[in-house]
Amino acid sequence: MAGTEQAKRDDTNERRKFLRPLARLLPYLGRYKSMVAGALVALISAAVFTLVLPTAVRQMIDRGFGGDNSDLINNYFGLLLAVVAALALASAIRYYLVMWIGERVVADVRSDVFAHMTELSPAFYDRSKSGEILSRLTADTTQIKSAFGASASLAMRNFVLFIGAVIMMLVTSPGLSIIVLAAIPIILLPLIGFGRKVRKRSRFAQDTLADAAAYASEMLGNIRTLQAFTHEMQSAKRFSDAAEGAFHAARKATRERAILTFFAMFIIGASVVAVLWIGANNVLTGTMSGGELGQFLLYSILAASSLAGLSEVWGELSLAAGAAERLSELLEIEPRIAPPANPKTLPSPEKISIDFDHTSFAYEAAENTPVVHDVSLKVEPGETVAVVGPSGAGKSTLFHLLMRFYDPVSGQVTLNGVDLRQLDPKGLRSHMALVPQDAAIFAASIAENIAYGKPDARRQDIEAAARAASAHDFISATSDGYSTMVGERGMTLSGGQRQRIAIARAILKDAPILLLDEATSALDAESEQLVQQALDRLMEGRTTLVIAHRLATVLKADRIVVMDAGRIVEIGTHAELTARAGLYAKLARLQFDAGASKASQI
Repeated sequence: MAGTEQAKRDDTNERRKFLRPLARLLPYLGRYKSMVAGALVALISAAVFTLVLPTAVRQMIDRGFGGDNSDLINNYFGLLLAVVAALALASAIRYYLVMWIGERVVADVRSDVFAHMTELSPAFYDRSKSGEILSRLTADTTQIKSAFGASASLAMRNFVLFIGAVIMMLVTSPGLSIIVLAAIPIILLPLIGFGRKVRKRSRFAQDTLADAAAYASEMLGNIRTLQAFTHEMQSAKRFSDAAEGAFHAARKATRERAILTFFAMFIIGASVVAVLWIGANNVLTGTMSGGELGQFLLYSILAASSLAGLSEVWGELSLAAGAAERLSELLEIEPRIAPPANPKTLPSPEKISIDFDHTSFAYEAAENTPVVHDVSLKVEPGETVAVVGPSGAGKSTLFHLLMRFYDPVSGQVTLNGVDLRQLDPKGLRSHMALVPQDAAIFAASIAENIAYGKPDARRQDIEAAARAASAHDFISATSDGYSTMVGERGMTLSGGQRQRIAIARAILKDAPILLLDEATSALDAESEQLVQQALDRLMEGRTTLVIAHRLATVLKADRIVVMDAGRIVEIGTHAELTARAGLYAKLARLQFDAGASKASQI
């Protein structure tokens, strides 16, 4: 007895666990209560009109077929036609409203998931594949659309019809009803068990397909490299293998659903045949009229078909539950970099000082290997400080910490004496303009790319920023000028052109802190001179941090900070540092003493 109770509790917990991912999405329905109410009214109305039909058929058989009752038959058929018309109208309204709700919920889920993903810190993306995330955002949301759309509509319709048909069966013939109802437990128990298998198979298929999508996204995003190394055949085979794995996983899920459908329909059909046989004998013995048998048979068919429909919908819900679970996992991820409950306001935001106070940081993948170790550096308002050093010295990580993409594991970073963790990250970053080494150009127009950090910028301001960045001439020479679409990642532009657009973007933002990460590295000598002049004007009055490998670009810096292995090893001006026999002097000799021709290129 105790074992039976425990089994019941375990089964209840499994059902709750099964429905929990879908329940996570129910609040979206609450946004559209009037539409949901309208759909329910239409659904119930359609079910009522459907349940009226067998009663009308019974009356027609018992009363209309006795003697010359052609007028009565005509009246019944006229009534049936009116019921059918009302049923069709209610069904059409139900379909429209339920499908509208499904499309609306999916649009909201997609928007919320994407908005949530934009709030997650870079640490999340350090260990995640963008293609896999996109698969959840597209394929998984499409899967749950069927659950909240067609599947939900069919589930509610079949459930109401099943309950109504069972009640009318009991009213019509309690004895025959027992035969049909006895088959229900035989159907429901395997229905739940198969549903769990379908969900697991579906989750595995969706994960496999997401991996394939992630690989495809990575390869297509680097198509030039792929073709340069003649890797087409290997890439196609790897994706084909992944797609084949997704197919086999989906095939197994479909097989489980097919077995379930066969089992349910056979049991249901067998019970209907048994009812028809017993009922026919009752009619022959006079214990039941032909109309009653017809009415009961129609209600039993309605109940059977509704239960069979529910078994198919259960399979759809199993697929949707797997998709909803994957989406819920994304929505439940908490951003590591979040605004404090009561963020502080930055004092004197026009002139900002930066202070790294004994700051250390290590990435999760190598927690025991700090990339920034006990760094202390103060940058005064309006000062230009260059950070140089070999690759892997930790220069770019300083930028990441300053923009609070990550928090230090020890020490702190402050602006005007305020710890960055006490500021809203969005407010913090609004005070900064970044020009990265690898300029991020989006599949939009040139004007939209320049105005990326200031979407409400006027056209004349965009053009002024482009002129200041020496970009106006090449932009004007394109087919549509500032309206020219540049393709994904700006593939139609040269590296120097992309860099100048990024510089124009920073000029347009006009922030008090300027972060330059090898901002002129992709420019030719002539463009570099023009852009450097523009940057010199832009840096006036701003607190500026410059990362540079080419030392010729930082000679005018107020101070030069030399980093090596995550530590600051030297600080001074170019003249001071070259006079010492340190790392900077070594780097300077490598670059400046290589010969006049090489020096001119630098």
